[in-house]
Amino acid sequence: MAQQFDVVVIGAGPGGYVAAIRAAQLGLKTAVIEKWRSGDGKPVFGGTCLNVGCIPSKALLDSSHRFHEAAHGLAVHGIGAREVTIDVPAMLKRKRRIVDQLTGGIAGLFKANGVTALAGSGRLLAGRRVEFSAHDGTVETIDAANVILATGSAPIEIPAAPFGGPIVDSAGALEFDAVPRRLGVVGAGVIGLELGSVWARIGAEVVVIEALPDFLLAVDRQVSKDALKILRAQGLDIRLNARVTATEVGEGGVGVTYVEGEEEKRAEFDRLIVAVGRRPVTAGLLAPDCGVNLEERGFVHVNEHCATDMPGVYAIGDIVRGPMLAHKAMEEGVMVAERIAGRKTQLNYDGIPAIIYTHPEIAWVGPGEQQLKAAGQEFKAGVFPFAASGRALAANDAVGIVKLLTDAADDRVLGCHIVGPGAADLVQQVVIAMEFGASAEDIALTVFGHPTLSEAVHEAALAALGHAIHIPNRKPR
Repeated sequence: MAQQFDVVVIGAGPGGYVAAIRAAQLGLKTAVIEKWRSGDGKPVFGGTCLNVGCIPSKALLDSSHRFHEAAHGLAVHGIGAREVTIDVPAMLKRKRRIVDQLTGGIAGLFKANGVTALAGSGRLLAGRRVEFSAHDGTVETIDAANVILATGSAPIEIPAAPFGGPIVDSAGALEFDAVPRRLGVVGAGVIGLELGSVWARIGAEVVVIEALPDFLLAVDRQVSKDALKILRAQGLDIRLNARVTATEVGEGGVGVTYVEGEEEKRAEFDRLIVAVGRRPVTAGLLAPDCGVNLEERGFVHVNEHCATDMPGVYAIGDIVRGPMLAHKAMEEGVMVAERIAGRKTQLNYDGIPAIIYTHPEIAWVGPGEQQLKAAGQEFKAGVFPFAASGRALAANDAVGIVKLLTDAADDRVLGCHIVGPGAADLVQQVVIAMEFGASAEDIALTVFGHPTLSEAVHEAALAALGHAIHIPNRKPR
């Protein structure tokens, strides 16, 4: 007799493992299928995020930032540090230790919550049945009252730069055993900027080649221009409106031909990271008669509650519409599990923050000024520079700005875009404010500790109202 579960989750990345745990907490008999495994054949949970994405990249970003600060940023504090060195193998070992700790922690959470973990691949069949292919070659069919598809995404490979040898994807860029002398990065998005920053800080000469003429289109233009200026000043050679047309791998590395504007150019690199985006992993996931439909580019078609066209089947995370963000996948997982259990949980897609973990960080929620203008939305903007923040100046980390955007009619907060120290945490304050429908006046009337970086958000709200304290006001009130 086939195994039976209330919920079967295919994929144990951020969305899948959170969905499985929450479903089990709600009293649903739950199984999760994961094909990722370690070198010794043991199942590994956490998906791309924990294994070769969010977590390992942040570990390297933190290590490289500490090295750069020790080598170049301590003299201003009166601290002398001579002959600062970087041990790349030790840095990678620390990264792997963190990854192992967190992925092992998920296994422990599954056990604690009564989730059945199945090592292998899953495929959705008709009637909400799941074909489970174990790593040992055995195949069985599982009956599920509900199925959650959470198979994640994979790096996009471009014909002009196929992966192999010195040309790597984002996962390969986390495993360089030495600092490249000259590193090329194709794509000036989140992944390209973060990985480029890691290796630039510890000595690589980094060139970022971006096909789009504008930098970080999703970010408010004033903030993105400021971010571009800051990153270029740090040594990232960011070349916009530049499209890679060919690569040639040789003994010394890789030659890259690209067109910048209308001029063809060539560059030589020891290594080349291709980070032009990710695609949903849905190939082979669905039987033709399973009742689930795919959209263009392989995304699963779902409604606002992540329900597919087949009753009882849901899809979350990178394989559905919306930004490919781990926290978005996690909250979709919670929403779906709770709706399966009969609750009416919803997710506010307008309140999902995005973050780039360069230094300074770049973070935003909601539309920027250019998007609001395009939509015909009347708005007010309040801008506060970290150069006027006492806490930022004391930390010698005072570049960047906070920009708060509000509805001109009712003062409701529409969005916030930040480049500067602690941006990832500062933007979350605005996310909470937006979730409760707060206005700039609500933020302005809130007491912020002094001196803190958070005061930059407070001052931006005051600026939107026309009565900032620590910067000149354009329209005093």
